[in-house]
Amino acid sequence: MKICVIDGMGGGIGNALIRKIIAAFREQVDIIALGTNAIATAQMMKAGANKGATGENAMVFTLPNVDVIVGSISIVLANSMMGEMTAAMAAAVASSPAPKLLLPLTQENVEVIGVSPEPLPHLVDHLVQNRLRAMVENASKSKE
Repeated sequence: MKICVIDGMGGGIGNALIRKIIAAFREQVDIIALGTNAIATAQMMKAGANKGATGENAMVFTLPNVDVIVGSISIVLANSMMGEMTAAMAAAVASSPAPKLLLPLTQENVEVIGVSPEPLPHLVDHLVQNRLRAMVENASKSKE
């Protein structure tokens, strides 16, 4: 299963996601790190991603061919992350046929109503254990 983790700025959210995904699934998944900048990509590669690339073209080219996309809600907002997330990047995420598991974190002028504020580690645990686990297990069963 190909899991794409997208992050920008310093790559801290992507780093936390990748570490938790690796701890939960080890060799069952292939993690692709896509950064809006080289620092974010480097941080995600340091966390253990199998492959990594940076920038708009990398996202537009890669996202149609992954099984799941993971990141903060900012990855579907054009001009988020202080302008690092271009309109083409956000459109590539939104247009990908892959399911998107988005953390309700944003530094933008956006508020997701009905979501209680939780610390990043709790959100990452919930994403991996309650959402991604079922997807990985179903993908493993379908290969058998």
